[in-house]
Amino acid sequence: MFRKIIGVFITIGAICCIFPNAIAQDTQYSQFYAAPLYLNPALTGASEVTRIGVNYRNQWPGLDQNFNSYSAYIDHYIFDYNSGIGLLFNGSQESLANLSTNEIGLSYAYRLRLGEDKFFRIGGMVSYMQRDALFSDLVFGTQIDIINGSIGGITDELNGIPIDSRYSFLDYSVGGMFYSKRIWLGASAHHLSEPNTSFVEGQISKLPMKLSAQGGIKFDLGGGSRNYFTHALSERSVSFAFNYKQQDPFNQLDVGAQFYLEPLVLGVWYRGLPTKNNLPNNEAIIGLVGISLENGLDIGYSYDVTISKLGLKNSGGAHEISLTYSFLWGNANSRNQRGRVIPCFKY
Repeated sequence: MFRKIIGVFITIGAICCIFPNAIAQDTQYSQFYAAPLYLNPALTGASEVTRIGVNYRNQWPGLDQNFNSYSAYIDHYIFDYNSGIGLLFNGSQESLANLSTNEIGLSYAYRLRLGEDKFFRIGGMVSYMQRDALFSDLVFGTQIDIINGSIGGITDELNGIPIDSRYSFLDYSVGGMFYSKRIWLGASAHHLSEPNTSFVEGQISKLPMKLSAQGGIKFDLGGGSRNYFTHALSERSVSFAFNYKQQDPFNQLDVGAQFYLEPLVLGVWYRGLPTKNNLPNNEAIIGLVGISLENGLDIGYSYDVTISKLGLKNSGGAHEISLTYSFLWGNANSRNQRGRVIPCFKY
């Protein structure tokens, strides 16, 4: 019963953005480089081939009500115009209230040459977003008997709110990324117009602007084995990176490392950052394993070990899966130009 009550309160906290003065937050992926268009529009076409990817995240499955997020994208690099174009689909669902958010976005990025091996990419995205909720399944604090944990009938919190609500709006994002053979450093801004997401007519509940910065450095370890057919050495490298996000009133920092022992990828991340109020913000340790095949298929799995007060036993952590398929579509002579690809993490 205690777990059920905790789950109810967590879900109420997550969906309280439907009411005045509440604040909504974005979905986060542990494998954020496996969702490149969602991370930073400047990464559109960054692989310099055609790329198709899907992501799925199941957060806190140990609770009675969990959170599911999914994403799919396709992007393509146009060599003649130094440009990348992409199409992004995003969705998330919070199961208790059937509160869902869906997004479809068009993105574009342009690559500028700054030197022999230095480049800068700038990109933007326009999205159509839709939020749906079935409020008849909500549970409010006034319905809960704190003595025995029983839940009573509907109270008057839903007065003036349709039981089944839908709200749509346009959203805008921009980003930039500098990179060379070994380093990358980028920044992005999402929800530039801070759109109103309230289901209540005449009320304001803004989606706060999200600012993020990401970067890292890659080291070649050498000593890889030689491919029998192509005679090319397999890659052995280690990368260190960070991803910082700030979305009022919260901030977060992911720092970690990935080892690429072709075709195997192993990674570990730490997520957490003290807030301006000096509150504890140690959220998770993340382990990742992936495989990157020569046919262009990348498969990744990660698990978040909850280290916050919520606890791993209560939350069940978080499972995340990513699939990416990259292939050359167009002039085969362009294949050699892939040396300019950003040396980012694979996941």
